[in-house]
Amino acid sequence: MKRVERLHALSEMLRRRGTRGVPAERLASELGVSVRTIKRDLTALENSGAPVWSRPGPGGGYGLAAGASLPPVSLSPAQAVALLAAVSAAPDAPYADSAATAVQKILDVLDPRTRARAEELAGRVWVTAPPSPSRAIRSALEEAMAEQRVVRIRYLSADGTVTTRDVEPVLFASRNGQWYLIGWCLLRDAMRWFTVSRIERATVTSTACSGHTIQEIGEPPADARPVHNRGR
Repeated sequence: MKRVERLHALSEMLRRRGTRGVPAERLASELGVSVRTIKRDLTALENSGAPVWSRPGPGGGYGLAAGASLPPVSLSPAQAVALLAAVSAAPDAPYADSAATAVQKILDVLDPRTRARAEELAGRVWVTAPPSPSRAIRSALEEAMAEQRVVRIRYLSADGTVTTRDVEPVLFASRNGQWYLIGWCLLRDAMRWFTVSRIERATVTSTACSGHTIQEIGEPPADARPVHNRGR
């Protein structure tokens, strides 16, 4: 791992820990470097303006001042292309449009040399993306999930039956390249999996969800994981 990448990873680890300190030994172990190197990196972060603090004793270690913002840490060309590839390969994923916008914002603030190298490297990565549901349907599902509002969908089942359902969205899930909306179906009064590509229409209603939880869906598949593990 190059130093700029390590500094970024280090700052992210400290940020995720919040007000809890992280011992230098743990930081060194997770980043695969020596404690001496970690302490040099912490000094470099502090000199760049990062609000690094240290606290001795049990429960101590290193952290970032609460509420403070971090100075920008540039991505490497490979990291920038990794973001581009992930977004380009999954246009049917929830919030894909927002992700594409966010990636472009990141590219726009890269230094010219890094951006040029990233653009050259990106030309060496090709993807064949799956077909995407209509933007109107995706936007409605995304809004309903984010705002926790009931969404009314026109749904084509596998046997060709078309029904209109009011659904309380609980989770988006991807299995074997297929995206699903999992939610509480008011028509069936039960949790149901809806294949997103079979949703023919979706409208966000003004009705708030009643509070069904992820735990009601049951145990996830053994190979499933959240797209982000908090505090990891």
